[in-house]
Amino acid sequence: MGVDSAFLDPAADEPAITDPGELRAHRKHRLALAYQVFGAMGWGSLGDGHISARDPERLDSFWLGRYGVPFRFMTPDDLVLVHADGTVEGGGHINVAAYYIHAPVHEARPEVVAAAHCHTPYGTPFSAAVTKLAPISQESCAFFEDHEIFDDDEINIGSTDGGKRIAAAIGDARAAILRNHGLLTVGTSVDSAVGYFLLMERCAEVQVKARDAKPVGAEAARRVHDMLDEHEAWQVFQWAQRTYVPGAS
Repeated sequence: MGVDSAFLDPAADEPAITDPGELRAHRKHRLALAYQVFGAMGWGSLGDGHISARDPERLDSFWLGRYGVPFRFMTPDDLVLVHADGTVEGGGHINVAAYYIHAPVHEARPEVVAAAHCHTPYGTPFSAAVTKLAPISQESCAFFEDHEIFDDDEINIGSTDGGKRIAAAIGDARAAILRNHGLLTVGTSVDSAVGYFLLMERCAEVQVKARDAKPVGAEAARRVHDMLDEHEAWQVFQWAQRTYVPGAS
């Protein structure tokens, strides 16, 4: 069996598609696949998560999974377009917290194509410690000096005001730890945003399990951080989708 050449292409983070309709279809396909990966890992089984993808034409709008569809069965037809005012094109329900969180993040970060959040087995308990990730593993260096903490008692985001505070907290970083809530990552493609989330969940697991770990030095951490860029996060997602969603492409 051959290896998909796109898997090895360093410029393949998001194809250079100029037709908006084709790019929309591509992003929706990758977004549905991202939900399937989360579902295959057992995440979001209680409806506790969401991944967004910016629409290539209506830049203040983004696609989300329709509420009630199990993540592992998500398809592009199950995605709905959410506008800046919270209206859902074509009807259908969404997890309204997804709108409250993702709309302000997309507004604040024009370069961000996708954002991912879920209540995961290690990200959520780690977030209760209200501390940053330490560079105690290779993966954690991806977030060295490149993630923030949303230190706020509002753990059930009930308005866009809460989302704006999250957007302000994350700033221009790759990720945020939402206090007593979980992890949030962003990326310039669906694949990289979710790849960063997968890495960050592993980092949280390591730190939960190795509380007395000795971190590496700042210079070494920065060197690995620069290596674990958007493309490397994209690569992580390629491995995940091939591992957890057989037959996907």
